[in-house]
Amino acid sequence: MEYKSWKGWLYLLPAVLFLGFFMVYPLIDVFIYSFEEGYNSASQTYLGVGGYNYEYVLHDPYFLQAVKNTFILVIFTVPISTGLALLISVGLNSIEKLRNLYQTVYFLPYVTNTLAVGLVFMILFKKTPYTDGLANLVISWFGGGTVDFIDGPYWAKMFVLCFYTVWVVMPFKILILTSALASVNPDYYKAARVDDTSRLRMFTRITLPMISPTLFYLIITGFIGAFKAYSDAVALFGTDLNAAGMNTIVGYVYDMLYGNSGGYPSYASAAAIILFAIVLTITCINLMISKKHVHY
Repeated sequence: MEYKSWKGWLYLLPAVLFLGFFMVYPLIDVFIYSFEEGYNSASQTYLGVGGYNYEYVLHDPYFLQAVKNTFILVIFTVPISTGLALLISVGLNSIEKLRNLYQTVYFLPYVTNTLAVGLVFMILFKKTPYTDGLANLVISWFGGGTVDFIDGPYWAKMFVLCFYTVWVVMPFKILILTSALASVNPDYYKAARVDDTSRLRMFTRITLPMISPTLFYLIITGFIGAFKAYSDAVALFGTDLNAAGMNTIVGYVYDMLYGNSGGYPSYASAAAIILFAIVLTITCINLMISKKHVHY
């Protein structure tokens, strides 16, 4: 038994070393940097140790705006994208002809370059001296006024960002949920039809419990992915997200390191640790909820 145990650890050793070097060590390093006040990356010196970096970040209006934007993005995009993906997956699962074709069509946005999709969205929604954009054209058909969704009011820009994020992440969720639905044993549905069970009851009592682990996986990864959003905002509003009022927490960390206000690794580390704590807390809450609602 001891030989087999050591043999197993030897197989795991490359993965353990990789994770330790590229994940655990950087996390510990960032945690240390976050308490080093006035850290200078050139001279590798700092003025003192304390919680000033956290105090500065938590009172920085740019960070507070980034937190607000990120939470709005998470609250709206995760349930909407998951719900739409489930609805479309159920529809795809109910048809046999051209199912593979539809799956391919829905999956295309996922393999398309993020910046390319962002450019298309900017063209659709941006108001210019030459055109009001397709979105405003549709609004005008219903008697509404034109809105600049890219350089206009905050709610319009947030709408476009949420819409874009849902569009980008939904294809992956459709693919995963379609596979999960296809793996459900059809005997359960046959037995339910014998008892003259309605489609809604079959969906809530059979389908949802059977695919609940997959739904839980998508919700968890959706939360984590939404909290790490940055390239989506850049694709729509450019690199100066603070000026546009559309920065995210990850964007704030990047700006503190390399942006116009860059050169502050201690502030960036403090913001990164705060983001880590938020994601960890929400993940733990989801894990506790999953014990009652996820059926393995």
